[in-house]
Amino acid sequence: MPNSPAAAKIARDFVGTLLRTGAHSALADDARLCVSEVVANVYCHTSSQVVRVKVTVDRDQVAVHVTDDGPGPLPDPPERPDGEGGRGLLVVDGLATSWGSSTRQANTRRTNTVWFVLTPPGGQAAAH
Repeated sequence: MPNSPAAAKIARDFVGTLLRTGAHSALADDARLCVSEVVANVYCHTSSQVVRVKVTVDRDQVAVHVTDDGPGPLPDPPERPDGEGGRGLLVVDGLATSWGSSTRQANTRRTNTVWFVLTPPGGQAAAH
């Protein structure tokens, strides 16, 4: 989708609808919040023209990958949650079973991906 002020809402609604209609409906609200935070970071902190959201749902977990074409550095959670802004990844860190980020260089194109995994309460998540 285009990296625009509406991107976080579009991604949030997409992920929420996907999960509410399947076996992981209990994860829908956490997934909506996490994807919204990550996509909003792309809008606020990159010059990427597009943002891609990939959702993988299996029996044990939901994995979401948010990828941009921004040349900037990968995000780190802030050390102090009481500072101005920067709390989005603390939210993801608190809700997700695991999360991380990676960079991929293909020819002249560089992509950054932030991913997170959610598992149902009492569920077992495969390590990423």
